[in-house]
This record gives sequence, structure tokens and C-alpha cells, in this order.
Amino acid sequence: MVQRLHLVFGGELINPGSTQFADVEKIDIVGMYPDYASAYDAWKGAAHRTVDNAHARYFIAHIHRLRDEETAASPTEELG
Repeated sequence: MVQRLHLVFGGELINPGSTQFADVEKIDIVGMYPDYASAYDAWKGAAHRTVDNAHARYFIAHIHRLRDEETAASPTEELG
């Protein structure tokens, strides 16, 4: 079975119309999830907790899209 990892993270943005964080040291890493449905639930919870802050925004990153599992690993990956 293929695992489709998703990362949920967020924080305060410089302005609500951008995706640039005000302070990357304060990014809230909500967690890593094995499927989109559980990531969406975590995202929704984090977004609801910060609904009163117009500058706060949360994202779902599709980690599984960063790497093609069918492609051979790079020499650097083989070290890990």
C-alpha cells in the first residue's frame, strides 16, 4: 500500500494576502498525517483555533508529491 504523507503547518503571515510568514521561528508544525482526510481534519482544527487572527493561516503540504517513489534514490538519500 502506498503511503501519502501530508504535513500540516501554519502561523502568522506578514499580511493576510500573502503566504510569507512573519517569523519562521514561530511556525506551528501541527503534524504529519498518513492521508489527506486526517490532515484536513487537523488543518481544520488549527484553522478554527486561530479564526480570530486574520494574519494566521494553516496549510497542508502534500509531502508524497515531493518524491517519485518509482525513481531510484539519489546517492545522498542512500546515506540515510
